[in-house]
Amino acid sequence: MSKIKICGMQSFHDIRLMNRLQPDYVGFIFDPARKRYVDPDFAYSMKAELDPAIKACGVFVDAEPQLAADLASRGIIDMIQLHGEEDEDYIKTLRELTDKPIIKAFVVRGDEDIRAAIRSSADYVLLDSGRGSGRSFDWHYIREFPRPFFLAGGLTPDNVKNAINMLHPYAVDVSSGVEYDPPARDRTEGTKDPEKTEQLMKEAR
Repeated sequence: MSKIKICGMQSFHDIRLMNRLQPDYVGFIFDPARKRYVDPDFAYSMKAELDPAIKACGVFVDAEPQLAADLASRGIIDMIQLHGEEDEDYIKTLRELTDKPIIKAFVVRGDEDIRAAIRSSADYVLLDSGRGSGRSFDWHYIREFPRPFFLAGGLTPDNVKNAINMLHPYAVDVSSGVEYDPPARDRTEGTKDPEKTEQLMKEAR
């Protein structure tokens, strides 16, 4: 069975929802340029309320390796997810600072991207259509991908079951596909929609 990651935690509302629905992973985004960015201190507070059975991933984009290692040492995150241009030297440096598992994201545009993902020394790779684009890519590129991977990009309650049946990913990674659309008046943009999230969980399982 593919595991489930819900990314972009922004509030205690999101954390309470995750505790009820029990995905395998959640994601905190620590890139200030992203609209779902959270301050590390607030992420610390949310992590304290998160069910310990759910692992928290910290999402970074070309950040100093020490930042990711520090947040891991503080117990804010259990895994480190890299979404920028981080290379093998970066991963090597990061491994010298922390023993937390590393996920490296790759934007899939063609065969060379697939080859780079296969070669990566990260513990897992994440295959995506872009940084939070909300769109899927041509899944035929990865029909026979030879290592465990997280699948991201354009996943929704309507297509996640088909994606799992077709590709058998290690995990599916969803953010905008389970958010209010349009955002509810009493919710900030990016807040998770309980109905959509519950439906996605049912379809994925």
